[in-house]
Amino acid sequence: MDVQLTDKTVLITASTGGIGLEMARAFAREGAKVIINGRSEASVTQAIAELQQEFPKAQLLPLAADNGTAEGTAHTIAHYPEVDVLINNLGIYEVSDFFDTTDEAWQRLFEVNMMSGVRLSRHYLRGMLARNTGRILFISSESALNPAPEMAHYSATKLMQLSISRSLAELTKGTAVTVNTLMPGSTHTPGVEEFIRQVFPDEADYAAAERRFMAENRPTSLIGRLIQPKEIADFAVFVASPLAGAINGAALRVDGGIVRNAV
Repeated sequence: MDVQLTDKTVLITASTGGIGLEMARAFAREGAKVIINGRSEASVTQAIAELQQEFPKAQLLPLAADNGTAEGTAHTIAHYPEVDVLINNLGIYEVSDFFDTTDEAWQRLFEVNMMSGVRLSRHYLRGMLARNTGRILFISSESALNPAPEMAHYSATKLMQLSISRSLAELTKGTAVTVNTLMPGSTHTPGVEEFIRQVFPDEADYAAAERRFMAENRPTSLIGRLIQPKEIADFAVFVASPLAGAINGAALRVDGGIVRNAV
């Protein structure tokens, strides 16, 4: 199926690894011009080299910028003042006892997880509305609806993303621009795999350790496994494409059924 993304310029924040890199791979496969973003030149160069090896003709543009800061977003906007698709993927998390979580920790997650998307959307949405075309996606988490007590500050920022996404979608009324949120569930990234191995050091087989993790820590999952980054990336490509023009202002779950709410 042609999703009509050839030559569209796509900015994916934090796209040198994990879900971000997999989304970059998916958009590159569709012929889009993909801006690869990381905090260092080295990480960006490495990610581009990896993707270029798989897709020799891919249009990959480098962006070394820390979009978790006001300075970083200003740098991004100066280098790429116009994009067709903005994916606010940048986000950090940490396990922290609520009573020990400092104001500084709360502020840091707010700056990175929320304000990065706010600052970039404030610029790029204006241009999209003027051109009457464009897509913005916020990559949130099922934690927005299933807040974790050991990550209260992270969960709060993920819920805030749902709110700002809907607010921005209201600004697109009557246009061909859309703003949506994707809510992935627990996903198989290198960091998560290492975490599971540490939680179950007695399991020599990783697959067995993952099954235990899901059964004991994510018992409501209907698929009973971690989600693969490609599954999230493929869905993001569709939602960001012209084919998804009727999807707007939505919080879309890609969580394997972890969230039990019917809506």
